[in-house]
Amino acid sequence: MQGIAKEMHFSETTFIVSDSQPNGGYDVRIFSPKEEVPFAGHPTLGTAYVIQSEMLQEPVEQVLLNLTVGQILVTFTYDGGEADILWMQQKEATFGRQLDPKNMAEVLGIKPADLDERFPVEEVSTGLPHIIVPLKTLESVRRIQVARDKYFALIEQQWARSILVFCQETYQSQNQVNVRVFAEYYAVPEDPATGSGNGCLAGYLVKHHYWGSNQIDVRSEQGYEIDQPSLLLLQAQEGDGQIAVAVGGKVIQIAKGEFI
Repeated sequence: MQGIAKEMHFSETTFIVSDSQPNGGYDVRIFSPKEEVPFAGHPTLGTAYVIQSEMLQEPVEQVLLNLTVGQILVTFTYDGGEADILWMQQKEATFGRQLDPKNMAEVLGIKPADLDERFPVEEVSTGLPHIIVPLKTLESVRRIQVARDKYFALIEQQWARSILVFCQETYQSQNQVNVRVFAEYYAVPEDPATGSGNGCLAGYLVKHHYWGSNQIDVRSEQGYEIDQPSLLLLQAQEGDGQIAVAVGGKVIQIAKGEFI
């Protein structure tokens, strides 16, 4: 599996281990070109789509996946009989350490004043941990140039290996946040679309009442800076001391083939 993932050289490659359903779900493993990862958002949505369209070949309301991180439920909406928006119920948001903003600014090649000091730089996980960094403006987001040596020195000391930066200014007026994700540890210098990271962001936004509320329903744009624009839908709500997170997106099959 690792060899195939390296050869494919996508952000992640997913393997459906069996068409049986132990514990009610399909066993799935996900690999980056460098290593196996416990969870990744877009591969989870894509895998559920493949199971529905290629294996089951009929509309279903939901597909349950057994990932290394645990079971992830994916639900389907349909448009004219074809799968439209898929939603994954990510793991409950958990929080790690808060990091020094000045040090993070040096890693990102920006100024400390570019960070939104109202909110912390913080580790968050809904299956795969990310460092969440709030910035003030889209101009600050565009200006980021990750210092590779400082990045690797930083993540050696952290739970999270990926950095997600965001701001409220967006390229498209219908969206609420602009996001960039840097994950060279996983052989992805910049990821154009990160479901796991946006799930972490959703938990972060609710925890810190970013819009003054304990729930959100927002559109997140990503990948514009590298000419690979993407859109994700984020929902999260705090209740009983927990933050539930769902991330939705549209899945389109662009190619398929066979191993010989």
